[in-house]
Amino acid sequence: MSACEQRFKQCLQVCGTPRQNNMADKAQMQGSAEGDRLQQDKVRKDNWKRWGPYLSDRQWGTVREDYSPDGTCWDYFTHDQARSRAYRWGEDGILGVTDRECRLCFAVALWNGKDPILKERLYGLTGSQGNHGEDVKELYYHLDCTPTMSYAKGLYKYPQAEYPYSKINEEGRNRGKGDLEYEVEDAGLFDENKYWDVEVEYAKSSSQNVLARISVHNRGPEEATLHVLPTLWFRNSWIWGCKHEGCTAKPRIAQEGNGLKVRTKHDTLEEFFCEWGPVEESQDVQLLFTENETNTKALYGQENYTPYVKDAFHRYVVNGEEDAVSPKKHGTKVSAYYTVTVPAGGKSVIRTRMYQHDQAPQGKDAFADFDKVFELRKKEADEFYSTIQPQKMDPQLRNVQRQAYAGMLWSRQFYHYVVNDWLHGDPDQPKPPASRLEGRNREWDHLFNRDVISMPDKWEYPWYASWDLAFHTVPLANVDYEFAKSQLLLFLREWYMHPNGQIPAYEFALGDVNPPVHAWACNRLFHSHPGELPSKQDVQFLESVYLKLILNFTWWVNRKDPNGRNLFAGGFLGLDNIGVFDRSKPLPADMMLEQADGTAWMAFFCAVMLDMSIELALKDPVYEDMASKFFEHSVYIIDAINNFGGGKGLWDETDGFYYDHIRHHGNSQAMKLRSLVGLVPIFSVLVLEKSTMEKLPSFAKRTQWFVKHRKDLVERTSFMQEDDQQNRFLLAVPTKRQLERILAYMFDEDEFLSEYGIRSMSKFHEKNPFTIQMQGEELRAEYTPGESNSYLFGGNSNWRGPIWFPMNFLIIISLQRFDYYYGDSLKVEVPARSGNFMRLKDAADELCERLAKIFTPDAEGIRPCHGKDLRLSEKYAKDPHFKDLVLFYEYFHGDNGRGCGASHQTGWTGLIVNCINILSGLGHQGVCRPADQ
Repeated sequence: MSACEQRFKQCLQVCGTPRQNNMADKAQMQGSAEGDRLQQDKVRKDNWKRWGPYLSDRQWGTVREDYSPDGTCWDYFTHDQARSRAYRWGEDGILGVTDRECRLCFAVALWNGKDPILKERLYGLTGSQGNHGEDVKELYYHLDCTPTMSYAKGLYKYPQAEYPYSKINEEGRNRGKGDLEYEVEDAGLFDENKYWDVEVEYAKSSSQNVLARISVHNRGPEEATLHVLPTLWFRNSWIWGCKHEGCTAKPRIAQEGNGLKVRTKHDTLEEFFCEWGPVEESQDVQLLFTENETNTKALYGQENYTPYVKDAFHRYVVNGEEDAVSPKKHGTKVSAYYTVTVPAGGKSVIRTRMYQHDQAPQGKDAFADFDKVFELRKKEADEFYSTIQPQKMDPQLRNVQRQAYAGMLWSRQFYHYVVNDWLHGDPDQPKPPASRLEGRNREWDHLFNRDVISMPDKWEYPWYASWDLAFHTVPLANVDYEFAKSQLLLFLREWYMHPNGQIPAYEFALGDVNPPVHAWACNRLFHSHPGELPSKQDVQFLESVYLKLILNFTWWVNRKDPNGRNLFAGGFLGLDNIGVFDRSKPLPADMMLEQADGTAWMAFFCAVMLDMSIELALKDPVYEDMASKFFEHSVYIIDAINNFGGGKGLWDETDGFYYDHIRHHGNSQAMKLRSLVGLVPIFSVLVLEKSTMEKLPSFAKRTQWFVKHRKDLVERTSFMQEDDQQNRFLLAVPTKRQLERILAYMFDEDEFLSEYGIRSMSKFHEKNPFTIQMQGEELRAEYTPGESNSYLFGGNSNWRGPIWFPMNFLIIISLQRFDYYYGDSLKVEVPARSGNFMRLKDAADELCERLAKIFTPDAEGIRPCHGKDLRLSEKYAKDPHFKDLVLFYEYFHGDNGRGCGASHQTGWTGLIVNCINILSGLGHQGVCRPADQ
């Protein structure tokens, strides 16, 4: 056995996979500058993470800002109102930064001289305006970012012609579900390169000294003028009369002397200064001041509390209202106003520096070392990622992975939501309608959110989704292990988790039920601890989450297994429209839905809790009883979903697949729709070493008793099957024969296997739609590879055919686990009918290759994620200012790999970084793999 194989076996823990040697800690151990900063922040020696890209891309149209009687958040606070109306719970801006409590914010505003409004925030259609729901209509990219934001870079492409607000709205109204979405590029604004590339870079010379460099590139064929307003402002935390943490007296930003320099004052923030540098192309730069207060006169016809309000810069720049800004040279919002004229192909650079009073730059010139700081921090960022990305990595994959990390780190956002205050309203504001107390989230009045959280997408989903977040932590742990752990802990804290044990879902419906993947993510992160053995802090993390996860497990058992038969419901379970009807809504009287995925998710949950129990029992035998409990519960669920003897399980022996069932008056009807619902059972697989069992005598004795006295279960399930050679035990939902039959569907290109991964619904249903009669109505589901063709769940996502990264990733690691147990004894034909048989670990690698193809250029230079034969396809393939850019969409077309849904959902699509690690020889956990793997 090679040294690598020996380490692989020693590291074997969770479900038969190798333990991760965490990459961020590897960087620290190698002494990288960014690694040192992470360590300083971890031990609170220096506050490197105080400032970050925590500013949302969209605060308007959110549930938090909605005080309507009927919960119509998109209509209550619109994009058109956002420039004039103060936000209650957050702020937004273009490629902006803020502190971790969102007190002081910085972002860039732009005007091309033609738009009807100042561009202070990204524009997009609302849920009702878009033909596939809400959709941002801008071109912007996250190019680089380190965990401490010691260096970060973003790009926004701003048309030089008038932005087509009206045309976008009109096309959204006129296009149907079967049409492609109308994008900003479809207006032809980028055809002749008449646009600005606005590069926004940040660097920190010290933890409280943040530099911003805004480079505006004229990509057009002619000289052009751009108005640029780098803006600093305080979030409005003073006007509401609130008393909770974070409410303050009114702060102040005032000019220092006569130059481009201001001083800030805030109750809970140290004194900061901000300076703007001179620009050769803009001789007459001036500071504009106003207040971050609502323009009540413009919105409601009531006199303003102050004559200087939030939309002052828009009115001054676009409308020419000189009296809109304050002549007093102080306020709560300030901007340096630059007007730059740039020749064709040229650029102009605007420099800004914000610093705490005791971390001021040396000398009188705040910009003397400006470019050197950027040069150094960019070099250090490259060094940091060089410790994470192996030298032999394919350059295209390296670029994709680096931008994926950047997108995930840019998508950290300050999120503020205090449900009790939100329901009842603020003392100094109009009392909300009484109907709100019987409406959305009324049962979550304990919830107090005021943290930096990893978002799915800061425009389309500027609110957390708990099951998304669990997947976010997996790639995030590669670069910032402590942040990833803190995210998982946060959602188990008593001001997040419901007293009954439920984890909050998302602000639209905190009580919605999503797949129970939180335990899996916690266990995975524990096994990614640095060093050969877990530290005291690592064990404390595991113990802490374990105790709270028991509460969550109990909630599931008590709420989602109504008959106590270990067959679970759960509703849509994050898969939105995958069913033929809304699985979250009650069925007609006397009908009950038993879900194959709901039951399999609970088997998965059980297996993870068993693995955690064993890990803790190795250090404290008191946990052996809990290991026995989760072991036996796992077996009961496995038996229930299969139940060969009773014939009431969810396995269909004729088809060789798992289906949801409807029970009615003692009869059972299988919902024979082949989808991810029937693949979820393969996720529940646990491989245990006999040597580990021998270290737990109480647990081993109990399991032996169970095996002896419940032979009925042992004989008909993959329950603790022991191999003869390697002394391993298998605990899994499908038997070997069942697994082979499922995989035959999964690797069939006429069913689930796409050129770009595993589809969410079988292509079989393209020509053979599934139909069912219910209460005199025919319900129908068919394979739909791109955007949804129905309005079920709003129609802005689709689980009836597209490729989704979180489920593909769970399939990959499940195949690796099964392979660890079965080895050469189980091979699968990939693709079906090809004659090409391979081990399951090789099939997992094959899926990684297909997923990676989504983002890498084909022979024509086109990345499938950007689509073919679209307005920008040629530019993305050949234009030097487009061809290296990558967008990480929410999901991908099941046939051609085109990106669909949210265009910046690096969140769980960021799992591509782990797939790339596999292809680069790191293994899915980032540790060396056995020689034969």
